[in-house]
Amino acid sequence: DNYGKQGNRTDQLLKRLDQKEIANSIKKADIILITIGANDVMKVAKENFANLQMEPFEKEKPEFQARLTSIFEKINELNPNIQIYLLGFYNPFERYFGNIEEFGLIVENWNLAGEEVTEEFENAAFIPTADLFSQTDINLLADDHFHPNTSGYKLMAERVLESMEEIIVDQAAAVEEEEKAEE
Repeated sequence: DNYGKQGNRTDQLLKRLDQKEIANSIKKADIILITIGANDVMKVAKENFANLQMEPFEKEKPEFQARLTSIFEKINELNPNIQIYLLGFYNPFERYFGNIEEFGLIVENWNLAGEEVTEEFENAAFIPTADLFSQTDINLLADDHFHPNTSGYKLMAERVLESMEEIIVDQAAAVEEEEKAEE
């Protein structure tokens, strides 16, 4: 099931998890993929557009982490057996404003914040995507210059499958080690 909604921020996703249809879908799911955070960054950018400084982004980042933690907790309440994959986001401005280092630093810091949240949960993993979109001559963004185009989504899908495979192999190895230790 796809419940992705363009433009959603973490506060909006948190509320949408209470919708019966979405909650029921999560209860039945084995895996959930979440892409969230870029619109949280954009909200801060829009609110401070006349005077873009790092401080508002650093101030908002803990709030983002708290909401993301609440999202994961709510998902786990609905289905404690689900595997959660959080996809990191990329810097959509790099191609056009690559000389503005702050955008890259903000994306990196917020991705680290998301990764830290996934580390708090046994059933969660972070999948980075920023590197897929950086320093490439291939246009991976849609006409809105923010969301991925078909090629961008294809690269992301390949990364998700690779990461899921690695995580499953790692989990199987951990179980095998645990079983050997018990013998």
